[in-house]
Amino acid sequence: MNVAVIPARGGSKRIHRKNIKAFVGKPIIAYSIEAAKATQIFDMILVSTDDEEIAEVAKSFGANVPFLRPKTLSDDFTGTNAVVKHAIEWLQANNTPVTYGCCIYATAPFVQPVYLMQGYERLVTSGKSFAFSVTSFSFPIQRAVRITKDGALDVFCPKYVSARSQDLEEAYHDAGQFYWGTTKAFLNDEVLFSPASVPIILPRYLVQDIDTAEDWARAELMYIAWRSAGGFIA
Repeated sequence: MNVAVIPARGGSKRIHRKNIKAFVGKPIIAYSIEAAKATQIFDMILVSTDDEEIAEVAKSFGANVPFLRPKTLSDDFTGTNAVVKHAIEWLQANNTPVTYGCCIYATAPFVQPVYLMQGYERLVTSGKSFAFSVTSFSFPIQRAVRITKDGALDVFCPKYVSARSQDLEEAYHDAGQFYWGTTKAFLNDEVLFSPASVPIILPRYLVQDIDTAEDWARAELMYIAWRSAGGFIA
């Protein structure tokens, strides 16, 4: 069985009611649910929440909410893996065996079915523990600078200051959309950022963290522009 787990607790601090806040006309969690449904590879789309209102919104868009998440897993310090692990353990304890799980963030309006399917295919064929979304940095990380305690600038890697951008190795970061994994990997708390994972590379125009009001406004503008251009995927 393949299960999508969408974590969506009610106590978001920086953006009030973030997981069900309207994003370009509908609750932001709806985009993740609809993308998961469109793949047709999930036997269950499960929203893990501690909040009754979020549960009702999730159900209205076709997700399952078979339990309310314990308060002990709903604070500011609980990691994503703990939430997915709890969902898998709950399903297995209720006679629903899980082979592969996919954590999809509730605030990922750019998540696309094609990349979710690529993640599943790569996880299965690679034999790895995880497959998750990444995108490239827009600027060489080898030429990053820091601000020192006295307000001056300093470089992280002095040997690369004079290097040409095209001569530097490209670097990637977590795109914050989805994380496929085997049941064993989730239950054993295996390390995600390691050679046990394979990447699903997304174009940068489909990636935007949404942690602040400014992020939210930027994401809506990006989404509207992307849809106006036909919602293409390169």
